Amino acid sequence: MSALSSSGLLEALSALANPHRLQIITALVNQTNYVSQLAREIGISRPLLIMHLKKLEDAGLVKSRLELSGDGKAMRYYEVINFDIHLTPAFISQVQER
Repeated sequence: MSALSSSGLLEALSALANPHRLQIITALVNQTNYVSQLAREIGISRPLLIMHLKKLEDAGLVKSRLELSGDGKAMRYYEVINFDIHLTPAFISQVQER
């Protein structure tokens, strides 16, 4: 994850401020996964999962790629982008100045 602007920091924190999105990050820490399998693992509907994945992707916390399965189905795979956010008053001040 590149250097954050103040709006980028708010977007990342907002994306992480949801229990479903934290579950998604946790599920993707050690593996890439496709939407249907991830929805089954987490126990939420595919449309709800896609909404949460979009929020995480927009915040730069996950990325996706489209692959074709052996039978020709398009499958979207997601993985976590390595990020490290240390919140301190000095960091917040520094980000605010950008």
